[in-house]
Amino acid sequence: MKIENKKILVLGLGISGISTAKALTKMGANVIINDSKSKEQLKEQLKDIKDINATFYLGTNSIDLSDVDLIIKSPGVPLDVDIIKEAKNKNIEVITDIELAYRISKNNFIAITGTNGKTTTTTLVGEIFKNSNRNCHVTGNIGVGILWELVNSKEDESFIIETSSFQLESIKNFKPNTSVIINVTSDHIKWHKNFDNYFNAKKKVYLNQDNKDYTILNYDDPLLKSLDNEIKSNVIYFSQKEELKKGIYIKDENIVINDGKNINKVMKYKYIKIPGKHNLENALAAVAVAWVNNIDIDVIKDTLINFEGVEHRLEYVDNINGAKYYNDSKGTNPNASMKALEALNAPIILIAGGYDKGSEFKEFIKAFNGKVKALILLGETKEIIKETAIKLGYNNIYLVKDMSNAVKKASLISEREDNVLLSPACASWDMYSSYEQRGKDFKKCVYNLRRI
Repeated sequence: MKIENKKILVLGLGISGISTAKALTKMGANVIINDSKSKEQLKEQLKDIKDINATFYLGTNSIDLSDVDLIIKSPGVPLDVDIIKEAKNKNIEVITDIELAYRISKNNFIAITGTNGKTTTTTLVGEIFKNSNRNCHVTGNIGVGILWELVNSKEDESFIIETSSFQLESIKNFKPNTSVIINVTSDHIKWHKNFDNYFNAKKKVYLNQDNKDYTILNYDDPLLKSLDNEIKSNVIYFSQKEELKKGIYIKDENIVINDGKNINKVMKYKYIKIPGKHNLENALAAVAVAWVNNIDIDVIKDTLINFEGVEHRLEYVDNINGAKYYNDSKGTNPNASMKALEALNAPIILIAGGYDKGSEFKEFIKAFNGKVKALILLGETKEIIKETAIKLGYNNIYLVKDMSNAVKKASLISEREDNVLLSPACASWDMYSSYEQRGKDFKKCVYNLRRI
């Protein structure tokens, strides 16, 4: 795809937008950058692109599209905003960064999606590749824009991409060599309008694959178990519950790889450091990726044994007066937080609440199972979650205005052996720019307890 001298509009100046703008400039495009936020609001982002030659339209959504050749939208920009509607009326193509990355490269692409576990699985696959001395880049929704990484890479380097439903919704030709769907539960319903649209966006990860490619699916997820008839690539399943005719599963407490003829033992699953059944699910998906990419079993085993997880996902923070504090800010939907609750022992003091994505919280409250000693709520959804909890008979609830107050309240009511868990079951956008910022604030508040 020819980029040089093309007039390309970058829509949205988040992580992917910055990466895209820098890459397009290096490739010789005439870059226009638009964001509805003001220059003052974007001062930190603008520092990263202060040296590039581009035309800026900030604090506005009004742009003349008459001679624009292509629009690269940030994943968070909805498809129904006026500027995208106008672009479609003018037959200007609108794509995301992963679509452009595919069009301009011949690299090995591994695309990992799912409602929960994407970041952990993507990071773990990256560690396995690095430990196998494979040159790779861990990019995408994990917080590293793909295009700037791509234009500074070589063709023999792999790209392990965490792909969100927002990114996948806009793909056309994107065709990874290996695709993964870890699981699918209801999420981002406000954005996608309904669950079917959300699920269909996820399924686009394998849409363009063929018989030279691999699609890795969770056999334990009923929505994914039945997809093989509509997939053109080679389907590989993983399972915690079933022994498969071919795939990755648990046998006699071991993770095993069954290639259809032979069963090869990887390791005892109890030696995986990251806690919880959901992390075993992530590990099995990562083993499948490594296997189809011909990585040695000993490397896979050593990586699984030593991998300690990722920041903001059941991350141990500190022990204050005998109570342990855990940062699970990546728990941005009820299902993710339910898995965090499952992984920790009682008694738990749970801090939850945040941006309202249209989620239901009944199953989340039911998942307390007598383990949650107290519920501390903040953010846009605090009243919604409180109301749901009371209807289900749970009443030990505290409402607070911010994270500092949430952590202080947790410290006042905690006792020795309690686990204080931030797992919001909601996105962060009502109070923070990202779940990372929320998690860092939580950790800062916990560390500040030592000064009180």
